[in-house]
Amino acid sequence: MIQKSYDGKASLYLIPTPIGNLDDMTIRSLKTMEMVDFVLSEDTRETSKLLNRYNIKKKLVSCHEYNEEKIKNYVINELANGKNIGLVTDQGTPIISDPGYIVVREVIKNNFNVISLPGTTAFVPAITASGIEPSKFLFYGFLNAKDSKQKKELESLKSIQYTLIFYESVHRLESTLQNMLAVFGNRNICICREISKIHEEFIRGKISDLLEQVSQLKGEFVLIVEGNKETINYDGLNIFEHVKLYVNDGMDEKEAIKLVAKERNIAKSEVYMEYHNNK
Repeated sequence: MIQKSYDGKASLYLIPTPIGNLDDMTIRSLKTMEMVDFVLSEDTRETSKLLNRYNIKKKLVSCHEYNEEKIKNYVINELANGKNIGLVTDQGTPIISDPGYIVVREVIKNNFNVISLPGTTAFVPAITASGIEPSKFLFYGFLNAKDSKQKKELESLKSIQYTLIFYESVHRLESTLQNMLAVFGNRNICICREISKIHEEFIRGKISDLLEQVSQLKGEFVLIVEGNKETINYDGLNIFEHVKLYVNDGMDEKEAIKLVAKERNIAKSEVYMEYHNNK
């Protein structure tokens, strides 16, 4: 389905908001806030502070992870009535580790426009200032809060050669770093703290070195972790053993097959057949 954003129909606008410094609000975002008929807000109290800062008076409708399923039908009805709607989260770009996806999916399903404005998101300044290879990266967001599930997630990521980006809370920072050290080994990492705020800070080094410092840290964190730099010789492995190596590391079978096919420069179907015939 091809959908043009600017076809005259009522639209849902995804509006980024500052993650700390209120001056990061773009001119286009402000104009859009003023133009829309009302704004869907993760926390109306937080959004009210932002609107008051820029003297914008706008109706706010609560839209968060606990009521998205309910609010999506209201949004569709309002769009059908020709209303333009804004959607904001507390900080940053909507949907990036924040609510909004359920509403966006429903709007697209009903053939209304979704217009996403460029703007603030924490992981971009974090990776560009980290000093860790930025050309290829995987943004993961928040890891599972449960220790056993988090370790399983990290196991599935440890073979990836791209830089890995995570969000983490102050309460889980130390335990997450301990799990990363146990699963990834002692990689280079940059802990990016309070991006765009007055206490913005970048702490760079090996995971083991930074573990000694984190107990005193406060704020919101982006973790930039070096990808897997180990050179593994696959010459002694057959295709089945190669796939099994990744599966044992916690990778999904389909992803392992895809990766082996890429590394051996052979068809994915060939790897699939060889793996399942020997399984």
